[in-house]
Amino acid sequence: MANAEIARRVGMAPSAVLERIRKLEDRGIIRGYAAQLDPAALGFGMLAFILVRTTTGCWQEGTGEQIAQCPQVEEVHHVAGEDCFLVKVRVKDTQALGALLRDRFNGVSSVGATRTTIVLESVKESSAVPVGRATDRATDVASAGKS
Repeated sequence: MANAEIARRVGMAPSAVLERIRKLEDRGIIRGYAAQLDPAALGFGMLAFILVRTTTGCWQEGTGEQIAQCPQVEEVHHVAGEDCFLVKVRVKDTQALGALLRDRFNGVSSVGATRTTIVLESVKESSAVPVGRATDRATDVASAGKS
């Protein structure tokens, strides 16, 4: 959303909104900006979640970092429960998924087992942080930096 549109929605001058946005960036609340790409249009039509169990316990140093180095891996989460990591991957097809599991995941010495779930359809997928209703977000932007 353009700075002028934010200013219009919150009833402030664009320069004041820009100043507050820069303060949010400086404080690390806004960490960056990204384009939203269509994975299927880029040849990555398959989404899967892989649960990873390690051989040495979930606190094995470097396992998550090694998994995260795979370019097909979008997210790696250290989780509680029977498994150690929940990994979100995007690949071309089942053959690419199989190759990823065989070549990359099995190449990590501390990976003991994996369980894979292939996504048939994504009903909702978002990177937005639920900070409140849309009107609250505009107010938050307007009041950021006042403290």
